Amino acid sequence: MPAFDTLRIDKDPERPRIARLLLNRPERLNAIGEQTPGEIRAAVEWANADDEVHVIVVEGAGKGFCGGYDLQAYAQSHIDHPCQQESMPWDPMLDYAAMKRNTDDFMALWRSAKPTIAKVHGHAVAGGSDIALCCDLLLMADDARIGYMPTRVWGCPTTAMWTYRLGPARAKQLMFTGDTIDGLTAAAWGLANAAVPAGELEATTLRLADRIAGVPRSHLAMHKLVVNQAMLSMGLEHSQMMATLFDGITRHNPEGLWFRRYAQAEGFKAAVQWRDSGRPIPEGDEARELSRALEQRTRAAPP
Repeated sequence: MPAFDTLRIDKDPERPRIARLLLNRPERLNAIGEQTPGEIRAAVEWANADDEVHVIVVEGAGKGFCGGYDLQAYAQSHIDHPCQQESMPWDPMLDYAAMKRNTDDFMALWRSAKPTIAKVHGHAVAGGSDIALCCDLLLMADDARIGYMPTRVWGCPTTAMWTYRLGPARAKQLMFTGDTIDGLTAAAWGLANAAVPAGELEATTLRLADRIAGVPRSHLAMHKLVVNQAMLSMGLEHSQMMATLFDGITRHNPEGLWFRRYAQAEGFKAAVQWRDSGRPIPEGDEARELSRALEQRTRAAPP
C-alpha cells in the first residue's frame, strides 16, 4: 500500500472491492495540511489503478471527519504564503494557482471512475466539507455537523459544491449565515444520502459500499460520467473558477485582513469565536482602521 503523511489508504481486509481512505491526523482533528490535497489525489489514483477496487470510502480518524484547513499557525503569524500574502499588493493569480491546485486535488474524488462515499462523524467543516462534498455519496452520523463557517469572513468554498448538491435556496442560507447543520438536517435537505446513529454509521456505510461493489466497474464509471456531465453542463467548472478567486479576495480584502490581524493579536481561537458568534464583522473603513491598529500592536509586542 502507498505510504502518506496525512492519510492512509488500503483495501478493507474483509472486502477487497472496497478501498478505505482514512484522513489520519487525529491530533489536529484531521485538519488539512500542505500535503493533504495532493495525497488525496494520489490515494484516489492508487485505488483507480487497482482493478479489484470498485468503491472508495473516505473517513476520518479520531473524533471527526475533518476540521478544515490547518490555519492556526498561518492566521496567528506574519508568515508570507501565496494564500496569505503579508507583502502588498496582493497577487491574486499567485493565490489562485495555489488554491486551484488544492481544489483540483479534492476533485479527484469527484472525477474518480470508482464511486466515492464520504462517511462523516464528528465535524466536516470548512475545507473538510469540501472533501466530503467532492465525494459522490454522503453518509452522516445523525449528530455529525457539516458547514462552511468561514463564509462569514475569510473564506469561500472553492469547490462550489453546495449549490450543486443542495440547490440554490438552501446553499444561500448556509453561505449567508456560515451555519453548520447536523446529519439529520442534511439528510432531510437532501445533502446527505442518509443519517444514522453514530454506532450504526460503519455498518450502514459498508452495506451501501457492498451493494455498489457488486456492480461492474465499467457500469459504475459510465453512470458516474453521465451524472457528472450534467453538473459540468450546469457550469460547475466556471463556478469553481469564480469561487477559488473569491476565496483569495476574502482573505485579502479589508474584512479578511481585519480577521487576520485580530487572530495575530488575540489568537486564532478568539478570532473564530468572534466570527461564529454572530457579532457584526468590521467592514470597509472600520476594518482598515482596526487592522492598522492591531498590526501596530502586534509588531510592537515583544517576541
